[in-house]
Amino acid sequence: MPVIAPMPAARPARIPSPRADDTVAAGTTVDHLTETYRAHYRSLLGLAALLLDDTASCEDVVQEAFIRVHSARKRVRDPEKTLAYLRQTVVNLSRSALRRRILGLKLLSKPMPDMASAEEGAYDQLERDSLIKAMKGLQRRQREVLVLRYFADMTEAQVAEALGISLGSVKAYGSRGIAALRTAMEASA
Repeated sequence: MPVIAPMPAARPARIPSPRADDTVAAGTTVDHLTETYRAHYRSLLGLAALLLDDTASCEDVVQEAFIRVHSARKRVRDPEKTLAYLRQTVVNLSRSALRRRILGLKLLSKPMPDMASAEEGAYDQLERDSLIKAMKGLQRRQREVLVLRYFADMTEAQVAEALGISLGSVKAYGSRGIAALRTAMEASA
């Protein structure tokens, strides 16, 4: 069986009382807001400074708070609560600013690792080409030993096993290969 809630009692319609000065609207007046600005701007700035870290953001938040309360001044029925509305607006705007910063940091692209400039990249390419040319000029066994030892990062024992030669031969081919590479690289420079 459905439950029927009683209808709330209707509030009597509020009839605005006629005023002698029709230019003053209900709520906080512009003059009162101006006086509040003069009296409490610095304290609101201090409140924002406790929540945010830079002065420019604090000033922006406080200015925005005054603009918003000015726009909604007719809703602030009790002028004594204007400062409370301003404080709450400063806190809410500070939270929003922090949220935007955090989101911005999350969306910010990660910095690229230290990349070489175009000149450095071209120079590295030239050195690489010189090295490859010098490697091609080595004897086959010297080239095999150097590639396995230094480019494949194998130990001398692993190179000896992979090539089927003795450990002494790996050392000899490696030593002669490095000497020949040094000579070829100095000649090309």
